[in-house]
Amino acid sequence: MKRSLFFSTLLLAAACGGGGKKSTTTGGGGGTDVSGGGGGTTGGSSTTADPTLAARQAFNNGGGMWMPRQMGLPQHAAQLRAMGVSLPAANLTDPLAEPLNAVVSLGGCTGSFVSAEGLVITNHHCVQGSLQINSTPDDNLVENGFLAKARAEERPAGPSQKVSVAQAFTDVTKDVMDGLDAIKDPAKRKLEIEARTKSLTAACEKGRPGLRCDVRSFFNGAEWQLIEYLEIRDVRLVYVPPRSIGNYGGEVDNWQWPRHTGDWAFYRAYVGKDGAVADPSPDNVPFKPKHWLKVDQDGQRHHDFVMVTGYPGKTNRITTYDEVAFDVSWGYPNLIEYLQVRYDLLAEMIKPDSNVGAGTKIKAGVFKQGVQNGLAKYQGLLAGLQKGDMMAQKKAIDDKVRAWAAQPGNEAFAAAITRLDEMNKDKQKTARTDFDRGQALGGSGHLRNALLFVRMADERQKKDAERKPGFQDRDMPRIEGGQKQFARQFDATIDRAMFRLGLVRALALPEAERPWLNVIVGAKKGAKVDEAAIDKALEALYKGTKLEDEATRLDLLKKSTPAKLRGSKDPFVKLAVALYPIIKAQEKIDDAKAGEAVLLSARYGEAMQKSLDGYLSPDANSTLRVTYGTIKPLEAAGKPFTVVSEIVAKDKGEEPFDAPKKQLEAIKAKNFGPYADAVLGEVPVNFVADLDITGGNSGSPALNEKGELVGLAFDGLISGQASDVVFNHATTRTIIVDIRYALWVMDLIDGADNVLEEMGVKPSL
Repeated sequence: MKRSLFFSTLLLAAACGGGGKKSTTTGGGGGTDVSGGGGGTTGGSSTTADPTLAARQAFNNGGGMWMPRQMGLPQHAAQLRAMGVSLPAANLTDPLAEPLNAVVSLGGCTGSFVSAEGLVITNHHCVQGSLQINSTPDDNLVENGFLAKARAEERPAGPSQKVSVAQAFTDVTKDVMDGLDAIKDPAKRKLEIEARTKSLTAACEKGRPGLRCDVRSFFNGAEWQLIEYLEIRDVRLVYVPPRSIGNYGGEVDNWQWPRHTGDWAFYRAYVGKDGAVADPSPDNVPFKPKHWLKVDQDGQRHHDFVMVTGYPGKTNRITTYDEVAFDVSWGYPNLIEYLQVRYDLLAEMIKPDSNVGAGTKIKAGVFKQGVQNGLAKYQGLLAGLQKGDMMAQKKAIDDKVRAWAAQPGNEAFAAAITRLDEMNKDKQKTARTDFDRGQALGGSGHLRNALLFVRMADERQKKDAERKPGFQDRDMPRIEGGQKQFARQFDATIDRAMFRLGLVRALALPEAERPWLNVIVGAKKGAKVDEAAIDKALEALYKGTKLEDEATRLDLLKKSTPAKLRGSKDPFVKLAVALYPIIKAQEKIDDAKAGEAVLLSARYGEAMQKSLDGYLSPDANSTLRVTYGTIKPLEAAGKPFTVVSEIVAKDKGEEPFDAPKKQLEAIKAKNFGPYADAVLGEVPVNFVADLDITGGNSGSPALNEKGELVGLAFDGLISGQASDVVFNHATTRTIIVDIRYALWVMDLIDGADNVLEEMGVKPSL
């Protein structure tokens, strides 16, 4: 079991005692061979004589995306002390202290402040939407990258891009959960939870403009936290390397090692002159963060401690064995099949001989990159769960939870788990119908918008406090931002192809399970619905709609009434009005199920905590987490670092291995300046560490034992994707872009001297 591996390491750590200081030249206390796995000596001493290095070499990560407060657990304190971490442990338990408070959420990605002037570093692939909306066929920033040499040249990142800075964390478990079991009607229980969370957020935000409060559940609802964020909404592009660096290796290298990708980019956060959050304006000034990360130019070595902190999106570890078994047998294969078809459609569009326009090609290329990333991830996740003893490990954990629940005094937990099993079985029976309905009704941006307008008109008739979460006055700035950005990313050709895919797929369902499809194609009951009928309906929908016009959409969003929408002549709005009763009826069924499951899932989450003696991190949920480990290749004799000379050997002069000519010449001339590693003799590009991350961690800073920036997490190995369900140290590694590679490219290749200087780095090339 992984837990026993952790505690055996812990015993070693306790025996080793305190840590030592890293040597700038040799790394974590010894001259370990950074190109491979072996040992080495420094000054005649065996590396194993250094207790810090010994602890790092012995460390076998058991996984965990830990809430900051959990870093105060004695297990972590002992391990960090043994590994020579000089950063005060108290700083890692305080999300408002450095370095954690320098880390921000970008909404789907992570970033971090790296200057006193609101400069934010993140991944290249996290800013693709911002590049796309600023691109034209004549100025393709997705391909060419972007550099603002002065503040006035920085470009808007997009109306929906935000920088969220954590301000406070409050445990509100009692406020949300107390007395819920006394509410026997599951639907009313669901409404009560919504009412309580809305009340908490309203009280938190009252009289505090610029603050966004969010109530999140942890451990399947066994714990709830109210988190306050400063939500900065004027965000601008500062610097992004060209695709030939930022996405070097492309889809060929995605999820693979060795890797040579320069996955970094920079935003800047702006606020009003008074320091308060403000709408985008040329009069705004850079945000002044309380904390920002310092850059470590010395770099890391094999076995060095490394920590990643960020906002991981979603994992599924606090689940039953039966849930995972169903996903392996049907859920993941079904999703993979669907994503593959989406990918193939987009791949056809970007071919040189396709008949789509240049603008569509740019957007399809960005879209395809995202689809391929998800497709590869789920393929790896499925393969990982099907390999070795992964499912046996999951069953062992589940069995342990059930054994704890079967003990005297835990009858309520046992009963909850039994009922949860029954609900999961029922859910599996309708899985195909639920999936196809979701993909079809969510397959078109135009239909999603039209349904949003219908929903907003419906909700607007209620008092604000009585509206569904996500449709209150507090949500309008985000919704409006999305509408303002919509046209810049929308493409009718792509949208129609994706919508058609979902509708055609639904033809395989029994007619009784797809009443919404008949509504979409306008078929009367009993009439034949086939691909020809779908194509005819799509032609009418896209030919007659005016929803690409921003002013039209904003008017419908803000001013529509149910009566006005019923009289609309726009085909997508008419369709949304017709579909809304079907959607509402399904929502009522789903709410009742959710209202029952909330207590059952919380019981399972609590039972898992108890059965593991409290040493359990909650599933990722886009909140701040900490994970730590060491720089370590997958194989003992493998290379933990890649270097720039390997780019020359790998380069083919064509995408995706088409490094800029200037870069190739600099590598051949060994023009590395101060950015070369003292042991490697050249500039490191990427390195791997045994860290536990997932989607949402993209752009997360990798920090050394002092809390200094040494790189950015941007990917993982395909072999380790099953760790989203069952963490497996033997197959899981995080790929990190070395900050020294970023500094070298910025200095020598892209001339981003202004950005370097702002980060406290003196350009020298």
